[in-house]
Amino acid sequence: MTDARRKFRIANLTGRGPRRQRFFATLNFDLWTLNFSFALVNQALPFVTVVIPACPEQAEIPALTASRVLDYPREKLELLVVRGRQPAVQRNAALKAARGELIYFLDDDSTPQRGNLRRAVSHFSNPNVQLVGGPNLCPPDAPAREQVFAVALASWLAFGPSRARYDAVGRLRETSEKELILCNLVARRDALQAAGGFDESLYPNEENALMDALQKRGAKLLYDPELVVYRRPRPTLKAFGRMLMTYGRGRAEQFRLHPTAGSLLNWVPPLFCVWLLTFPARYMLVALGGPAARSWGFYPDIAVASAYVLALAIQTAYSSFRHGSKKSLPALPLIVLTPLCYGIGFWRGLFTRLERAGAGPAREVVLEKIDV
Repeated sequence: MTDARRKFRIANLTGRGPRRQRFFATLNFDLWTLNFSFALVNQALPFVTVVIPACPEQAEIPALTASRVLDYPREKLELLVVRGRQPAVQRNAALKAARGELIYFLDDDSTPQRGNLRRAVSHFSNPNVQLVGGPNLCPPDAPAREQVFAVALASWLAFGPSRARYDAVGRLRETSEKELILCNLVARRDALQAAGGFDESLYPNEENALMDALQKRGAKLLYDPELVVYRRPRPTLKAFGRMLMTYGRGRAEQFRLHPTAGSLLNWVPPLFCVWLLTFPARYMLVALGGPAARSWGFYPDIAVASAYVLALAIQTAYSSFRHGSKKSLPALPLIVLTPLCYGIGFWRGLFTRLERAGAGPAREVVLEKIDV
């Protein structure tokens, strides 16, 4: 090998030769092009404000910790913690202060996945889409009791279409307030403000009334089963039952203030309670009747009870297939308990004293803008 050829090879191996220089020049250009492309994509993303309501004295806010690591450009992200005692008032205050084109609502204990914002933002390329939400799931490392509660929440027999709030059900689709929940919701700020914001006389169900109002204005709501946050269910049976009664009360109060056909399905649990409570009276009427009444009088009750027991068996079998029998069998009594607690709360909500928004004393709200 000649000295000139040997020098040419050594120069290429050490990075000083023309081939190696061309290689690195091409690599640097490709990296610059890639970075420039990412910059253009980030520049096109909308500004997003994450809104997290919290109690005045609350120190640890899991949703805030998770929001700080969301996969989204820092210059396009704003974090607002809103402290107070009335979530609807807190969220309305945040809406007025927010700079974001989109608002991502989280509860203080919601833990969103890192890619949630980019996934949600992609759905807003359709200008008719005003709101996108997904389920809140029980963390895999939650205590066994809470995982049993999660199975009950995700059952069709207990929660109907609203089970999609607690389980990733189906595919991306247009939906209604029945499948969406405020602890994991992205919405256009302008649309929320145009609809009047949250009804401050409602808690819970303030978001359900607002979503109904949005749909009346022609808005499209989307349910994305892969837009997930993790959130632990109630820790005790007492807290779980109280939650169910609160949900029932909130739905009844919503129906009184904002009646819609969509709330008719929520009358099933309170009517189920009436059916159970009036059984002794029906029994007495049948017993005091003639032979024909005694022969046929119990058939409707037997038919309803048989259908319900069959539905419980089917639901338990399906839940066992999806979640395992160790969680599904203990969830069976909770599925029975759900319509009873919800129904009692619903009847209570039909007779509570409603305070119109702005009629009560001023509620203090403290806004904290958190550095990303």
